[in-house]
Amino acid sequence: MLVPMTLLRRFCDPPLSTDALAARMTMTGTKDERVFHHGVADPTGFVVGHVLDARPHPDADRLRVCTVDVGLDDPSTIVCGAPNVAAGQTVAVARPGAVMPDGRKLKAAKLRGIVSEGMILSELELSVGTGHDGIMVLEPAAGDPAAGDPAAGDPAAISRDGFPAGMPLAEAIELSTDVIEFEITPNRVDCLGVYGIAREVHASTGAPLAPPPWADDPGTGDGDTGGADVVVEAADLCRRFTVRAFDSITIGPSPAWLKARLVAAGMRPISNVVDITNYVMLLTGQPLHAFDLDRVAGRRLVVRRALDGERIDTLDGETRTLDAEIVVICDGDGPTSIAGIMGGARSEVEPQTTRVLLEAATWDGANIQRSSVRLGLRSEASGRFEKGLEPEVAEDGLAYATRLLAELCGARILPGTIDIGGPGPAPAVIRLRPDRIDRLLGKPIGATRATEILTALGFGVTHVPGELDSGVPDDAGELDVTVPYFRRADVTREVDLIEEVARIDGVDLLPATLPPRNGAAGRLTHAQRARRRAQDVLVGRGLHEVVGWSFTDAGLADRLRLPDHHPMRRAVRIANPLSEAQSLMRTNLLGSLLDIARHNVARGATDLALFESGTVYRVHNDRELADA
Repeated sequence: MLVPMTLLRRFCDPPLSTDALAARMTMTGTKDERVFHHGVADPTGFVVGHVLDARPHPDADRLRVCTVDVGLDDPSTIVCGAPNVAAGQTVAVARPGAVMPDGRKLKAAKLRGIVSEGMILSELELSVGTGHDGIMVLEPAAGDPAAGDPAAGDPAAISRDGFPAGMPLAEAIELSTDVIEFEITPNRVDCLGVYGIAREVHASTGAPLAPPPWADDPGTGDGDTGGADVVVEAADLCRRFTVRAFDSITIGPSPAWLKARLVAAGMRPISNVVDITNYVMLLTGQPLHAFDLDRVAGRRLVVRRALDGERIDTLDGETRTLDAEIVVICDGDGPTSIAGIMGGARSEVEPQTTRVLLEAATWDGANIQRSSVRLGLRSEASGRFEKGLEPEVAEDGLAYATRLLAELCGARILPGTIDIGGPGPAPAVIRLRPDRIDRLLGKPIGATRATEILTALGFGVTHVPGELDSGVPDDAGELDVTVPYFRRADVTREVDLIEEVARIDGVDLLPATLPPRNGAAGRLTHAQRARRRAQDVLVGRGLHEVVGWSFTDAGLADRLRLPDHHPMRRAVRIANPLSEAQSLMRTNLLGSLLDIARHNVARGATDLALFESGTVYRVHNDRELADA
């Protein structure tokens, strides 16, 4: 998952560099895959400009000569080839000396006899959007009020004409950001939203955590929801289905801050409504889908299993054939969306759309994963649903999206919310014994520190005093821990809570201890000692130890010229191999050694001395055994 730091720091801003924060998060279990910079490396030289005049170039039909106020004593002359440049616009300008995102250093240049003192930029040239057919025109658009944007609701933050000429462009738009790519394990679906990552940063560093942006829901529970109706027939595969209707929507481009954040997170801006659904998914982890309400046949949505052979045109321009294991959302004319994976083209939001039906649902993760594989279709949404989102997250996403639609699209929220399935079960309460923490981790943690960690992670903690032998209450009693909904599937036992305490307090700080059992001895077995001695001897002779794949292909035995009835031909076949080249468990180490040798020789490393110590897998008496 790509997490732009400018966005993450709006919710939790520890006094750490990006690299230091990435390292800290890795030590708590949220591993960083890479850290990179997105956008311009140095914002110096990028300013806001006001186009005072734009006239045709005397010697080029497609060029215009612009007079641009960039905050200097005299206006600058800039030659521009964009078809949409015009007097009166507020634009992004790169002055001579500015370094573009691709590393080019801009210089004043003569274009058809006229010196251009800079460049008026498009979104793509700044890496803050995908628009490249014309220049980017800066508008005094609303900020994101839920994420603490300084321009939100503050007229003083914007001049009468938008942004003043000469203002550093980095103050007008998010011009650049560091990005951390996190590897999110399947059990931590809450970290597939930026706010979930911010919560982890808060617990790991102690930096303050801003309230969630969905805390206030401007929608209502009562009303006819624009006359829409929903029927859920596949209730076993749809745990919750919520919709809300909006009208008076104006479809158009998103504000610059929203585009910049989406692009930095690896998403493509499309239109304000679609961008809002993606942005909410980025923050909360909850995918949403916007239907054009006037294109929903019968204004009724039905959630059901597809019919064998049923077809749908999806948003990616493909026609897909469905079967009875795939869940679809239908209207009066048939399937209009593949549940949890991708919407259909027939009811998508278009530039003419004025009424929207916004859906946030919770789907069965295993079904979404199987359907995605069967169709050969993966999406940002399916990648989240297949890991098991909780029903409450749908409510969070719907509330935040409602606020953004009203703020950024001028939407009027129609009364009523359809909510089928409702929230999930009551939160579990797990008894946690501080002395059990100390025994398992091998160091004293204490109830106070455990409470601090769990509270920071969003758990509710209540102290349960015990009693001393004298009958006097003991302050060092046990803890009743309430599991929040976003950790419901992951934390179910006392040892899970102890793991949370350990990873935040610092697994790297735990002492090396032996298991507390009778007869525990800290020495290797005879076989382990013999193997290590052999490894040491081989390394001492100049050999390099390698580690090969435990998987191999069916043709290895033939390449090794093994007889037809050789025991090493009796290999264990993998039920769901990643590829045909990894379809069998290896029966010997020679195959992986030869593969590694071939890889090195192909790259010019011919002086090889290799050995491997590993596990092979053979079938013996119709049983699968592992031989070291």
